Amino acid sequence: MVLVHGLGLSGRYFVPLARRLAADGTTVLVPDLPGNARSRAAVRRTPGIGQLSDALARWHEESGAGPAVLVANSVGCQVVAAFAARHPQSVRRTVLIGPALEPRVPALRHLGRLIADAPREPLPLLALATADYLTTGPVRFVQSFRRAAHDAHASFEGHLRRLDAPTLVVRGAGDTVASAGWARRVARLVRDGRVVDVPGVAHAAHYSAPDTVAGLIRTFTTKEGP
Repeated sequence: MVLVHGLGLSGRYFVPLARRLAADGTTVLVPDLPGNARSRAAVRRTPGIGQLSDALARWHEESGAGPAVLVANSVGCQVVAAFAARHPQSVRRTVLIGPALEPRVPALRHLGRLIADAPREPLPLLALATADYLTTGPVRFVQSFRRAAHDAHASFEGHLRRLDAPTLVVRGAGDTVASAGWARRVARLVRDGRVVDVPGVAHAAHYSAPDTVAGLIRTFTTKEGP
């Protein structure tokens, strides 16, 4: 399994989920995308979603992981959608947790949704995210956000329509970033999609409820899914 983080972050906030997924012997890889947090200096210019997808493809080939289950959160879902559309042979299944950014939603509203979500997240996650955002830096974060917003309006839905792998959409019931209507639309856009709401959590369901999300993923990848 490959876990792909969101905008301006590192893979550190996937650690609780990664540990639970690896408990049964599954190989779990958590790369940092170039230009974000600890990998900020890996590129000179802020990459767009397509460039991040290409970087993920190069890393995936070099890692020798073979066909994998890709698990993504937030804007990482845009990266995985682009990757899966371009490299279907490398994707066995996809899990999209709180898929963002939602097309046709103005950029300022997206930022408002992100701010509104913050009080709903656990304090340790807010501390971790703040440290990553500071490492990424405000200029790089804004540039990345603009590129992600452009991809959301121009390409995200098209990539989802080309996603052939079975897909599980997971949404925290209190998520203000990825709306319930959008999560259900994502599940309809892909060829074989289904959606599950996780009660009592918000945008980062994988961090707030790692046992529940790991169970959903394990069921989805070993049986017909929930």
